[in-house]
Amino acid sequence: MITPDFSPARRKLLQTSIGMATSVPLTLSSLGINAQSVPPASAKSALPPPPADVLTKTIARTGESVSALGLGTFLTFDALPGQPRDNLREVVKRYWDGGVRLLDTSPLCGSGETNVGDFITGLGINAQLFMANKLWTTGDYLTDESHANRSFEQSQLRLWRHRFDLMQCHSIVNAESVLPLLNAWRKEGRTRLVGVTHHESDYHNLLAQWIDRGMVDFVQVNYSIFNRHAEQRVFPAAQQHGVGVLVNMAMEKGRLHRAVEGQQLPAFVREYGIENWAQYFLKFVMSHPAVTCCLSSTANPDHAAENVGALRGPLPDAAVRERMLRHLEQLPAFNQIASEPWYPGKEQHYQGFIRRGQASLRSRNSL
Repeated sequence: MITPDFSPARRKLLQTSIGMATSVPLTLSSLGINAQSVPPASAKSALPPPPADVLTKTIARTGESVSALGLGTFLTFDALPGQPRDNLREVVKRYWDGGVRLLDTSPLCGSGETNVGDFITGLGINAQLFMANKLWTTGDYLTDESHANRSFEQSQLRLWRHRFDLMQCHSIVNAESVLPLLNAWRKEGRTRLVGVTHHESDYHNLLAQWIDRGMVDFVQVNYSIFNRHAEQRVFPAAQQHGVGVLVNMAMEKGRLHRAVEGQQLPAFVREYGIENWAQYFLKFVMSHPAVTCCLSSTANPDHAAENVGALRGPLPDAAVRERMLRHLEQLPAFNQIASEPWYPGKEQHYQGFIRRGQASLRSRNSL
């Protein structure tokens, strides 16, 4: 069992987060940390580089290369005990075989952590993956880290990892306390890098503020060919401060595919190795200079094979990206994406802990 560290230095680091209550902006300098020295030498990676034939991006803070496409687990990897999951194992295998070397998960993802941990360990690839995880917790009181320690230990067991490459404050929850804690964990060797995430555009300014404060090495943000709001504030801040960018919702949770149903792929993208609509959407995101890794997820092995194809062939330049956008803007359904539910037509898919809980709450509130 991980026990709390109540040393004077640790206590000072965590209690600085009380600055939230006195309107003092929380920064690394306010924690007594020199931002220019972060991350420390211990943040350097011992991971093998991705395969030579796949598209890669460089993490500015460490200089290491990661695959430009990563695997996410929200909803798609959430299954109830006893449900078939061979398809999920095959998804992981196809992502790995296709060159993906970054995995992003969270305790929030129902049984996603457990499932993906089983698969990567069983396939013998765990130690070769850049592992990004999250902290989704508060505490019994301000600066209480007992819940966080339990969550971290649970993730260690589920994913069979001693430490993580990246630990992120999930959806900015309790960030004023969580980010100082994650920075303490980095100094203690529990994680190499620290980040903060969200999946809604209304929170982009807050994400950018955490970048500006010097508190993070990574930011995870929603971005797609349909929703380009991150270009306004988050991407410029990340580029200015040398912060890595993970992208979620690159395919708008299936809504982009719904918008192009029955449409032919334009011929001009073929020279960029784009052979299907999934690769069209993914390569648009991957090709933005601020993006380090574009996350994607599926429970369908055939869709996984389509997705990983985006790791090959050149990336579109700015002019081609603009042409790709203009092509979609001519489609009536493209402009209606925001009105569609997530995973349209797949309401009966991904029936794990998350959707079971959502259905229960809807039922109870309708009484």
